[in-house]
Amino acid sequence: MSKEEFITKLTELMDTDATLDMATKLADVEDWDSLSMVSFFSFCNAALKKQIAADKIKSAQTVEDLFKLVND
Repeated sequence: MSKEEFITKLTELMDTDATLDMATKLADVEDWDSLSMVSFFSFCNAALKKQIAADKIKSAQTVEDLFKLVND
């Protein structure tokens, strides 16, 4: 998954109007909340067939951190 595809999917999962890039701090995005974390977790498990621990998602600081989890 390219960075552009990832950002598009993450924006959709968060249901946000915020403009995201790899350097975006998740704490600065109002729509990055527990529901978004669960949606991201589910997306990783179902669509990407990746088992990512919830604590790793929760500890991510930036969009790039999430991208690295997906592409690790």
